[in-house]
Amino acid sequence: MSPSPTPLKFLFPGWYAIVMGLCGLALAWHRATPLMGEAATAAALAIGVLAAAVFVVLAVATVIRGRRYPEAWAEDRRHPVRHTFIATLPIGILLLATVAVALELTGPLVAALWAVGALAQLVVTLWVLGRWWKGNGAGGLVWASVTPALFIPIVGNVLVPLAGVPLGQAEWSAAQFGVGLLFWPVVTILIGVRILTQGLWPDRLRPASFIFIAPPALVGLSALQFGAPPLVAWTLWGMAIFTAAWVALQAKAIAALPFGLAHWGLSFPLAALAALTLRLAGPTGLMANLGVLLLALASLVIVALVLGTVRGLRDGTLLAPEPVAAIQPVAAAPN
Repeated sequence: MSPSPTPLKFLFPGWYAIVMGLCGLALAWHRATPLMGEAATAAALAIGVLAAAVFVVLAVATVIRGRRYPEAWAEDRRHPVRHTFIATLPIGILLLATVAVALELTGPLVAALWAVGALAQLVVTLWVLGRWWKGNGAGGLVWASVTPALFIPIVGNVLVPLAGVPLGQAEWSAAQFGVGLLFWPVVTILIGVRILTQGLWPDRLRPASFIFIAPPALVGLSALQFGAPPLVAWTLWGMAIFTAAWVALQAKAIAALPFGLAHWGLSFPLAALAALTLRLAGPTGLMANLGVLLLALASLVIVALVLGTVRGLRDGTLLAPEPVAAIQPVAAAPN
């Protein structure tokens, strides 16, 4: 008789979204240094250290899980939605390197960390897009896989310049940045078609709607790294802030859901929006005040997510099998 599975079996790749959220918050606090002084830098360092610790714990647990439950890892790769979250691992590596560069903790180790993250992110992106060539059959681009989570492996590439440019890798950063720019609108269109023909994704994935905020916010931050005109960043900020207002219409429905790992989908996009706002803000004025408010919002949300995660781990409601939701196509209107 095989042993009963432990909670470790259900450590899905999406757990690295915690690292993404914490790193995003660290970067946002770092952007607040001109307004808040060294206290903001200290907060960024503390949050960055926490993110690194969480990553190490998750990485060790992932290796153990892979050895103990190889079939679970294989199921993650086959799953129509869960496979996209595999990209959170290389993105976590990229973001840890980005936090280190922002805090001026540079060196060969950080450069190697960035290179590993960038290359792994490119490989995962190619793997995810390679599935599309299977068509709409098993393992291909089925409608169940077209959710905002599909932005993760695609738009993760636009993160590369945030640390790549300061590390002297502007050319490579620009090339990988282009991959995200190319497929960001493609994924947006696919999601719109999915909503039109199939309806929304299951309620438990509703928090992932906030991922819509991330692409324009990250593209704006990376464009500034390349020395783009400020008006380009302002254009992208306008897209991001409007998107935030749009997805905020889902807030009441999200608040009514039982807490789950998908709620971490709120964290990184809100932190990215706060970071871009603070990047564009002057020392005083409306944008400075708005940046501080968005930073406070992202911080409060992430604190609530951390508390919810601790409570879920204690109660055994997180490391558990995911509920299965059938995807029902929308019935065609009668002639």
